[in-house]
Amino acid sequence: MKSRLFTLFDLIPFPSYFTLLVTGFILATLLGALWAKRIGQNPDVIVDLGLAMLLAGVAGARILHVVADGYFWDYVHICTDPGQVAWQMTARECAEQDHATWDAVRRVCVPGPHGGMGEIVDRCTRWAHFWAGGLTYYGGFIGASVVAWYLLKVDRFPFWKAADMAGMAVPFGLTFGRMGCLLGGCCFGKPSDASWAVSFPPHSPASEAQFKHGLLESPRDPSLPVHPTQLYESFGCWVIAAVLILYLHGRKRYDGHVFVAFVGAYATLRFLLEFWRDDDRGGLLWLSTSQWLGVAAVVFVVWVHRVRTANRPARVSGRAAG
Repeated sequence: MKSRLFTLFDLIPFPSYFTLLVTGFILATLLGALWAKRIGQNPDVIVDLGLAMLLAGVAGARILHVVADGYFWDYVHICTDPGQVAWQMTARECAEQDHATWDAVRRVCVPGPHGGMGEIVDRCTRWAHFWAGGLTYYGGFIGASVVAWYLLKVDRFPFWKAADMAGMAVPFGLTFGRMGCLLGGCCFGKPSDASWAVSFPPHSPASEAQFKHGLLESPRDPSLPVHPTQLYESFGCWVIAAVLILYLHGRKRYDGHVFVAFVGAYATLRFLLEFWRDDDRGGLLWLSTSQWLGVAAVVFVVWVHRVRTANRPARVSGRAAG
């Protein structure tokens, strides 16, 4: 785990998660621009689209995290009633935190009294601190897709051709995002005795979760070995990207086929991986939020596949369609 990838000039920190997320997005955008140039379309449209999708994707990812990942009331209380918020750490560690106070009775660290308007604003906007982690894939996917649909319509760029590009580029970018999750310590798996299981350091999200579940005596202990679900998903996305780029793209039956295959393949991968994940991410009944969204995504792409197949005039070759 390495929450900070590096610090530029000893002044500007680069969080591992967000840095690798943006790296993946940039590489996916470059891949899309090369694809657009190859098929005779304006690559500048894809570059502009990538920047807009990055902003919309981060906003959507953060909003869904706040609403559906189980932290909604934490963000509310840190603003309205900080006394209901507590962090598991030692008194010494609490003393090193800004605007925090040690509660000797409960032996937890709690937010200190409001120190001024600046601190009040910081606490009440904590829900928007996307650079600190806490982004959901499906929220980002929905936000970016809505913006992409609108901008492609405005630029009169063939929507389904662009969707196929996204179907190849997005899983490629996701591989970097999930490696950022591993370095950031989020999206961790359930305890495992497998030889490839990984252990996270004290006060990592995994340690704190295992302490809450009674598996550790203290969050100051390293976590029990867990499934590296971040690497599982990263590898799975590599496989999806390779199959779509090297096989399906040249054999697609209609524009949009690659995109449909990507959404269905990723939803299936994510649905299965959720059974091995152990981080707090919200849910309903016996499935997590991401699993329910994955079910909805599969239903949607099956419908799109049927409509696009029925309406296609003839078989579309990958070379002709790009």
